[in-house]
Amino acid sequence: MVAVGIEAMNLFGGSAYVDVMELAAHRKLDTARFDNLLMKQKAVALPYEDPVTFGINAAKPIVDGLSDSEKERIELLICCSESGIDFGKSMGTYMHQYLGLPRNCRMFELKQACYSGTAGFQMAINFILSQVSPGAKALVIATDISRFLVAEGGDVLTMDWAFTEPSGGAGAMALLVSETPEIFQVDVGANGYYGYEVMDTCRPIADSEAGNADLSLLSYLDCCEQTFLEYQRRVADVDYRNSFQYLCFHTPFGGMVKGAHRLMMRKMAKAGRDDIEQDFHRRVAPGLSYCQRVGNIMGATVLLSLAGSIDQGVFDSPQRLGCFSYGSGCCSEFYSGVVTSGGQQKLGLMNIGQHLDYRYKLSMDEYEALLDASNAVKFGTRNVEIDIGQFSGPWQAGRHNVVREGKARVYLSGIKEFHRQYQWLAGA
Repeated sequence: MVAVGIEAMNLFGGSAYVDVMELAAHRKLDTARFDNLLMKQKAVALPYEDPVTFGINAAKPIVDGLSDSEKERIELLICCSESGIDFGKSMGTYMHQYLGLPRNCRMFELKQACYSGTAGFQMAINFILSQVSPGAKALVIATDISRFLVAEGGDVLTMDWAFTEPSGGAGAMALLVSETPEIFQVDVGANGYYGYEVMDTCRPIADSEAGNADLSLLSYLDCCEQTFLEYQRRVADVDYRNSFQYLCFHTPFGGMVKGAHRLMMRKMAKAGRDDIEQDFHRRVAPGLSYCQRVGNIMGATVLLSLAGSIDQGVFDSPQRLGCFSYGSGCCSEFYSGVVTSGGQQKLGLMNIGQHLDYRYKLSMDEYEALLDASNAVKFGTRNVEIDIGQFSGPWQAGRHNVVREGKARVYLSGIKEFHRQYQWLAGA
């Protein structure tokens, strides 16, 4: 059997962000409650950014790092998102064009709530394992944005909306999956999956979410336990405490992950409070490092946790990482893989932390203006020209960052008869 896993991966965490505690104070909410979120910043999509631009900007450095012959072996492009822009046309078609991928390439879009990134990743793994095209590569792009639109006829926000707002992020993770898993080698066949129908969180209309927060938490905790038990049934001699040097979770917000890990340590390891706290900081907290600065990016979030664990962990020797993915509705999975020091070094070349440092910090006035401007590019928009000058601060910062980071970026310039128009951002 061939080795399989992640050859390269990268994050695009947006051009701008807001400070979560400043947002809580601005909304006049109980800031003590937000301490439990374990959130610091949330990435915010600007009007000239959409799931397509996020996905392209995440994948572009990976594709640019390939030789022409390697690029030609990308034979599968999977776009994973619950922020689709069309009921029929896949966002992947735009990504395929602007990334300059070969035409002998399957492309399609997957939607399965926050599980979609793992669904795409597992599908890519099995494509490589099938060996129907030896040496082929798959590009998986998980991309999502949260646009909190101000309702027509008023600007009063409901309490439910306000407490969801700080955790909803924007961003994309891109994975190159191949027979040369230099970053993350998957444990083939080591998967525990679990799902059932539950109405916890959904998107009944394109630009808004609905759901039951308490039910979502209970479903998440149930799936965390059941996926691991199924993994344990399939893989011999597995122990929650000792088999994984790091644990990566789908992270709606850090406090939810901490609660899940506490439950698992109590049930699986019979651990006490102090032991659980120490274990959380050693094995779980590294995976929260980027999630705390981006927010929940749905299908990409567990992959963002994986990137944080690899970048922030210690890999003097090969280490096994366990990953828990959850998507409302619901479907979930626990899987694992191995990371080496070489994998950590390769991911480090993407400078994800530096990318997040360089983003533009929005003032509350800018953020409020952005909420209103986002109506211009909501689902189903037929024609629009994006007013770049309306947000000159983040625009100029983005141009400067193209030069500083040395990474090209694409932006949405307009929509003409539903056809989205994109352009490359020129440096300052």
